[in-house]
Amino acid sequence: MEPISHLIAQELGVRPQQVQAAITLLDDGATVPFIARYRKEVTGTLDDTQLRTLETRLGYLRELSDRRQSILKSIDEQGKLSDSLRAAIEAADTKTALEDLYLPYKPKRRTKGQIAIEAGLLPLADSLFENPSQDPEQSASAYLNAEAGFDTTKAVLDGARAILMERFAEDATLLAKIRQHLQQNAHLKSQVISGQESNGAKFQDYFDHAEPWAKVPSHRTLAMLRGRNEGVLALSLEADPNKEEGDRSSYCEQIIAQHFAIPTGNQPGERWLQQLCQWTWRVKISLAMETELLGDLRERAEADAIKVFAENLSDLLMAAPAGMRPTLALDPGLRTGCKVAVVDGTGKLVATDTIYPHAPQKRWNDALTVLAKLVNQHQVELIAVGNGTASRETDKLAGELIKALKKPGLTKVMVSEAGASVYSASETAALEFPTLDVALRGAVSIGRRLQDPLAELVKIEPKSIGVGQYQHDVSQTQLARSLDAVVEDCVNGVGVDLNTASVPLLTRVAGLSRTLAQNIVQFRDEHGRFTNRKQLLKVARLGPKAYEQCAGFLRIAGGDNPLDGSGVHPEAYPVVKKISAHTGVAVAELVGNSGVLQSLRAGDFTDERFGLPTVNDILKELDKPGRDPRGQFETAAFAEGVEKVSDLEPGMVLEGVVTNVANFGAFVDIGVHQDGLVHISALSNKFVEDPRTVVKAGDVVKVKVMEVDVPRQRIGLSMRLDDQPGEARSQRSGGQDRPTRQPRKESRPARQSDPAGGGLSGAFADAFANAKKRR
Repeated sequence: MEPISHLIAQELGVRPQQVQAAITLLDDGATVPFIARYRKEVTGTLDDTQLRTLETRLGYLRELSDRRQSILKSIDEQGKLSDSLRAAIEAADTKTALEDLYLPYKPKRRTKGQIAIEAGLLPLADSLFENPSQDPEQSASAYLNAEAGFDTTKAVLDGARAILMERFAEDATLLAKIRQHLQQNAHLKSQVISGQESNGAKFQDYFDHAEPWAKVPSHRTLAMLRGRNEGVLALSLEADPNKEEGDRSSYCEQIIAQHFAIPTGNQPGERWLQQLCQWTWRVKISLAMETELLGDLRERAEADAIKVFAENLSDLLMAAPAGMRPTLALDPGLRTGCKVAVVDGTGKLVATDTIYPHAPQKRWNDALTVLAKLVNQHQVELIAVGNGTASRETDKLAGELIKALKKPGLTKVMVSEAGASVYSASETAALEFPTLDVALRGAVSIGRRLQDPLAELVKIEPKSIGVGQYQHDVSQTQLARSLDAVVEDCVNGVGVDLNTASVPLLTRVAGLSRTLAQNIVQFRDEHGRFTNRKQLLKVARLGPKAYEQCAGFLRIAGGDNPLDGSGVHPEAYPVVKKISAHTGVAVAELVGNSGVLQSLRAGDFTDERFGLPTVNDILKELDKPGRDPRGQFETAAFAEGVEKVSDLEPGMVLEGVVTNVANFGAFVDIGVHQDGLVHISALSNKFVEDPRTVVKAGDVVKVKVMEVDVPRQRIGLSMRLDDQPGEARSQRSGGQDRPTRQPRKESRPARQSDPAGGGLSGAFADAFANAKKRR
């Protein structure tokens, strides 16, 4: 059996030595961010994506290995482990292949075949299989056994058939052949359950739907599975989608017959064996295969959906921060008023209030007075407006405030509220603001996420941020694992200010648990700000191993050592001293000194421990210490007077923000409380296979309104600004479905449509329908 490291190396296209080195580090407790950043020489520069894949596959293959040993032990204890069977089990490279081989030896309840064997019918079954020329009825008469319940030739032949059916259905090679045929040719079929037409109207695209199993996109798979779970749809696997009407035979029956060399003649014994193949397929194999392949389809769809969610979450977390500037946050509302919070340049809450500018109170001028006082008192530079109910009216209020104050640089920005209500009611918020009203906590979150999205969003459970596709229909365990990995990679990729970071943010730093994060904050509260990284070793329960993992990702601005404010790991400080000695420039003066640093050759400072990758990283970090990998902050300017779906008109060109990217397109917030869909075919004039190659969550884009369906709150958009509304467009198949999105706040309407299926009306729907037909 090939070593695990070799198998993973083949999949990743790297050397086995690189994989083995990474496995050793992972087993020793090293984290992926640490290995990717500070152990490049050891792993041959495997990046975080490769390491995450390696980590996942390592877990799978080790589980496979454990299961293999368990199966070998079980079969050996039965005295049935031959050399050829052992070799086949050792060669099995998937859990499915392994379980196929184990099937004949797996302890099971007493079956019809076993009962027949106990009654002495095994010789008859073998004889009928090996000698088709005999007459089954005549041969069966010699095996009558009334005491065992086989008192007729029909009962005897049924018993023999049960023996052979079980033998056939447990043949691993045969199952592999049938599985391959179905994977390549079978169709997934969906039909409405009678009487559920009106209750399941949102699934109407799947009332009579079929498409190849191998090509069903994840969003359609999950939509159909949801329809089945809600009792609206019945799903089945159509093994022979191209057979002629009235033909009840299946090609799978032929596969069985060919595999066991069943003759095609018309003798009684031959006909009996041919019927045996039919029964084996219909009774023993077809249902099991349908269950298995539907399960595989679900796993495939879930993996795809989780990948989409993870990528969107990464884009959102890595969105450019507006910066740590005094910010006034407005959480819009009507009857209950707008909640106001002011956070200073460190993110500290300094003031709160509630204003009532909208109906029914309509105290517009009073609201302006309150806001003007807060802006002047706290030298506010940014105004964050939540994008929930009454957001456009509140945005207008902020615009009027800016005009009235005429304060240079004062800027208003519309901010996503996704997850703000979840944070408000969380334990984290309660610990942070124990006496603050829950509604006001949401305003604080809105303000802080404008200053630094990453630092604030880590306080919210990732799946509550609202950038997923059918997120509640996928494995919550796998989803959480994937999203946690994304958050960890983003946090460590950016780095964390040790003296201002919250417990939730510190918890995401490589090597730190929640307990260690709490201990760091407690130490900071008791002893004041950290002045150097070595002080971390004084924190309770933070030992050398945790220090090694986390130190490089924690920054100290203005500390004792200028390198502590950079991404240079403390273990590599001797390299910087070597550079300093070589150049004659003090370390403090070396930091940020591009003229000197860019004249150096990394190879001059390598040694046995630190090779070219690390030294190059050190030189880059010294050149721009603590650099933020996130881009330049920018925001969309929503059109004046366009505040709700009914304000939209086909042909309008608007600016918006991408809120979510799915496999079939992107959703864009254009400021009307309902996201519009840019289908994948409308993202660019060029062919687009993956929407994320064109846009990502948080991007500011210009779009043209193509279709508006006010009753159903559907908006069709295009980023091809030369497209004309009502003009039929060639679209890729798979675009007729929309993912279900959760409301950004429970008390607020969802910003995009909830139906699992269905498209827009008019030309946009026609294009979707045409794409579907072309399948």
